Amino acid sequence: MTLFSPKKRSLIFCALLAGFSAGAQIQDSLQQNKQEEDNVKYPVLQIKGLFQARYLVGMTKDVDVNGLHHADGSGTSNNFMLKYMRVQVRAQISKRTEVVALANLADFKNDPKSRVLENAYLKYTFNPKLAFTVGQFRPWFGIEETYPIDIIKSLDWSNQYTEFGKLGWTSFQIGLSATGQLQLGQIPFQYAVSVVNGNGKNQINDNDDGKQYSTRLVFGLSKKYNFNVGLNGGVGEVLSKKVYAVGIDLSSLIQFDPKWSLDMQLEAKQATNHVLYNTMDPELRPSNPDQYLIRGAYFLPNVRYEINHKNLSAFELSCRYEYLDTNFRLNSNPRQTITPMFGLEFLKNYGARIQLGMQFDRYKHQVDNTSQYNNNLFIVQVQSRF
Repeated sequence: MTLFSPKKRSLIFCALLAGFSAGAQIQDSLQQNKQEEDNVKYPVLQIKGLFQARYLVGMTKDVDVNGLHHADGSGTSNNFMLKYMRVQVRAQISKRTEVVALANLADFKNDPKSRVLENAYLKYTFNPKLAFTVGQFRPWFGIEETYPIDIIKSLDWSNQYTEFGKLGWTSFQIGLSATGQLQLGQIPFQYAVSVVNGNGKNQINDNDDGKQYSTRLVFGLSKKYNFNVGLNGGVGEVLSKKVYAVGIDLSSLIQFDPKWSLDMQLEAKQATNHVLYNTMDPELRPSNPDQYLIRGAYFLPNVRYEINHKNLSAFELSCRYEYLDTNFRLNSNPRQTITPMFGLEFLKNYGARIQLGMQFDRYKHQVDNTSQYNNNLFIVQVQSRF
């Protein structure tokens, strides 16, 4: 029996967060340093940007650079591509409050109606233990949500990140989130609790009354090896149907010496594929959307060597392995992707770098004239952060 309607659950969630924030605000008000705050003139503006472009060459006959098979031999096999031209404005309007806007101007090449604007949120920080974010942002639901595209260790986001973004759990969503950092004895602990519409960015309204609720918990188990364990879980309602998502991730950064380091990420997720479920004929599909399940995992090791030359800062070598099956229970056709990449960093903190690599896609069953077709792709990518 359902105890609360979706609308009541949303109200209860917001009320709990409001109560939590009120308690935190009273506790933290005793620690304010009025003199320090008066020395800062607000607002403080910060502007950042990212340029990222690629050259792609398809190495498989009759498959274009987007992975789509063309039985008639048509399709583009090589392409210069502008991936990102991002501009971010961050305004610190008080000691506790910041407003952030992020736009990808390269998305004007597509229909800009539901694109271009990426981040648009206000964040209020009571203290390190509690901060609220409201607006359009990336809710934490895995490792990849915790860093931007410009410092990614591979070519792009993982395939599962893209698919879970379509399902409303990752990527840019509209809603409310509470985050913070704590100490559980000797163990550093981070958390995020989010409620979002779940139908993507730049939407005028939610497409139904349902919301998606998610939680991320991160435990720092080893300071020496920077070993963290993340647990992710979410429940929600989409078009009057219950949906869920779960995930676990492991990450570690091993510093062998001042020059050599090894960064490793391992992540696995599973969720209701409600997008696929809702595309099926209502008369033919089962009543339970959990018959349509998506499952994915990836492993990404990255070796880095600090050169610290005046013209070359470092080089990196990574190779990501991915497994993704978007409907493993009813119509399984897993996709396996291997992406070896070599990168040269010319300015520190990825200020300027060049990457070369390959992307190998393999499907259990190939389907003509679809993107479910084996593919080899060569990539050259350049980027600059400013």
